Amino acid sequence: MKICFVGLGSIGIKHLKNIVSILKSKGIKYSIHALRKENKPINDDVSMEISEVFTSYDQIPSDYDVIFITNPTYLHYEAIYNLADKTKAMFIEKPLFESNKYSIDNIKFKENGIQYVASPLRFHPTIQQAKKYVLQNKIYSFRAICSTYLPNWRKNTDYRKNYSAFKEMGGGVTLDLIHEWDYLIWLFGLPNKVSGYKTKVSHLQISSDDLSVYICSWPHHTGSLHLDYFGRVEKREIEFYTENDVVLFDIKNNQINYLNSGEIVSLPSLDYSSAEISYFINLVLGNYKNNINPPEDAFQTLEISLKSELV
Repeated sequence: MKICFVGLGSIGIKHLKNIVSILKSKGIKYSIHALRKENKPINDDVSMEISEVFTSYDQIPSDYDVIFITNPTYLHYEAIYNLADKTKAMFIEKPLFESNKYSIDNIKFKENGIQYVASPLRFHPTIQQAKKYVLQNKIYSFRAICSTYLPNWRKNTDYRKNYSAFKEMGGGVTLDLIHEWDYLIWLFGLPNKVSGYKTKVSHLQISSDDLSVYICSWPHHTGSLHLDYFGRVEKREIEFYTENDVVLFDIKNNQINYLNSGEIVSLPSLDYSSAEISYFINLVLGNYKNNINPPEDAFQTLEISLKSELV
């Protein structure tokens, strides 16, 4: 399998490690290339896996099996546009783009190719169980939250210099935490109405939004979503309100809390990022037929996440 990574930051390296592990377990031979701004040393143990490094699009061959788009969000469209016809399959890190000003119709993907946009929380054990719960119970309302402290995100990295800190580079909780909208749409489908507000309120030295809050509705229930960069106690969860219980699906701690009865269910741990890459490779190999998040769907999610006014 011939693979190329566009961008090798923390996300790219994580995906590279996962794909190497999975391909080795399947006995599939591979070669891995990288496209980078400059051909500088890769300070990680994955460097031995990369056999060739390119520094411009015109150097890239046209016979890849998979290209991973894992560069900063504001560079996604340029990379996808220039490389779409050079690969049979493409894995695009979320979000698809930093804006909804682009048109997917302008991108010349290979006919019968596979294009998948990252949606890893769908593979998380807690969200998997939440999906089952939604299918079996009537939900009156929900509250979802992802509260996290940006300076703690990346070890040995100054948060003020990372793309997340810069509005013009696609940073900000509205886009960085689009995972939450992805799993909400997976659970409930597209909402009928969304009202949202985003702003910068904290002490963090960034130009991007650090708070985004939404109220959203579906035909038979409503819900709220809170996203922030400044929460000093990390929290990632969704809480369902039903006729007989309030059920908290704690994504961070991989637990389900039935608040009325007091029952707590701890779920088996799972490397959901690896599970997602395994799904994608099986999709490329033809073992799965259903692409759960093509660019068209991811673009709809992006448009919904951007339905927020700046305040």
